[in-house]
Amino acid sequence: MATATLAPPISAPVVAPFPSAAVAKDLRSELIKAVKAEASIKGVALPPTLPAIGSTPFQIDSLVVVSILCVVEPILGIELPDSVVRTGGYGSVDQALTQLLPRIEACWKKRKGGK
Repeated sequence: MATATLAPPISAPVVAPFPSAAVAKDLRSELIKAVKAEASIKGVALPPTLPAIGSTPFQIDSLVVVSILCVVEPILGIELPDSVVRTGGYGSVDQALTQLLPRIEACWKKRKGGK
């Protein structure tokens, strides 16, 4: 009597989770650099600590944010559309991150099929 061998189960491809910590870290760093540069040009004094700069009201132009997106694209392995950035910009670094991260993650999930 011949013995049957079972084929290994077909499994779905493993998709890595969204790298939220790395994306947030790099976006925050680049947004703070942009705010510091703009504040320097305008002669605006900023708080001494990075967390305080992040929460300080400071208008960040949407075009500046679009130019910053390229920093996280290598982490994500995709090119982000400009539409992830809200028209009109943001009122602080923290506000930008709060609104950008879910949009970036949704775009990543759509393209990568991640969870």
